[in-house]
Amino acid sequence: MDFSRWFDFMGNHPFLFGLLGVLIVLFFTIENKRSGKKVSPNTLGMMVNSQNAQLIDVRAKNKFETGYIQGSRNIPFTQLKDRMDEIRAIENPIIIICDMGVQAGAAVQLIGKDNVFRLEGGINGWQAAGMPLVGAKGGNKKPVLSKSK
Repeated sequence: MDFSRWFDFMGNHPFLFGLLGVLIVLFFTIENKRSGKKVSPNTLGMMVNSQNAQLIDVRAKNKFETGYIQGSRNIPFTQLKDRMDEIRAIENPIIIICDMGVQAGAAVQLIGKDNVFRLEGGINGWQAAGMPLVGAKGGNKKPVLSKSK
């Protein structure tokens, strides 16, 4: 690859590259705010013990029943808007839980309080950290890979 042509192009179009830089910075700034403040699985335990953090699992009821973090309550994402007054009335920190952390980020944004966080990596991240789920058959549920013949 000939980098001299690339540098010539950059030198001849400084406005384009300045604009690209601004867009990249804006993207990461907005993305960080959109996804909400996150806590690791280890931090979740500390926040529950020291600050009495409340855990809200926004997964669908059938997914919640297959395994959930001890102490969490299920408020499916589809019901969040209807229960907003109840959630906003909680004074303690709130940690939102979903499958991978994406839907929880949207829930944090929707709730719009400073003391609301999302579990980094969601239930999948929790399990990957070796943490247990209540109600999970076979303990720490992990996918079983079948061998093809």
